[in-house]
Amino acid sequence: MVDPATAARLSHRLLFVALAALLIFLRLLPLSSMPVRWPGPDLLTCLTFAWLMRRPDYVPALIVVAVFFIDDLLTMRPPGLWPLLVLMATEFLRSREVFLRDLPFALEWAVFAAMVMVMTVVDRLVLTLFMVPQTGFDLIILQVLSTLAAYPLVVLANIWLFGLRRLPSGQPDTARGRA
Repeated sequence: MVDPATAARLSHRLLFVALAALLIFLRLLPLSSMPVRWPGPDLLTCLTFAWLMRRPDYVPALIVVAVFFIDDLLTMRPPGLWPLLVLMATEFLRSREVFLRDLPFALEWAVFAAMVMVMTVVDRLVLTLFMVPQTGFDLIILQVLSTLAAYPLVVLANIWLFGLRRLPSGQPDTARGRA
């Protein structure tokens, strides 16, 4: 028999991969032939951080890197840089899971905003260092703002649709065998 905690963890991991695949597919759809005036949010980053802040055991590092690397390849970004930055940010937050469990949502949103801004600045700096052609800085700022604005909606959708809630402070994390 499969342990219920293990089954729940595996089913949530598959759900995360399915949601990521759906978001990548929707991003690739040619919805308009007009130039972009206001870029949409990076919902994949929002989804990853929303899941990581609530249940880090549902989004292991290997899945995060694989999903973002596939996203890089399909969207024709320089492969590997954004997955590396997301991995570094998620592992930074994962190592502070105990402190993040009790944060009110406003502080969680601020932590997410700080991570996205740092990742974006480092991404721009590395691409500039290697002289990779980039989009305009104004479009990047607009995308960061729309990503930050979309985060509460993504969190709310995950709580309502999938019941993705944080573990209370006193409840042990059965997936890792610690409190």
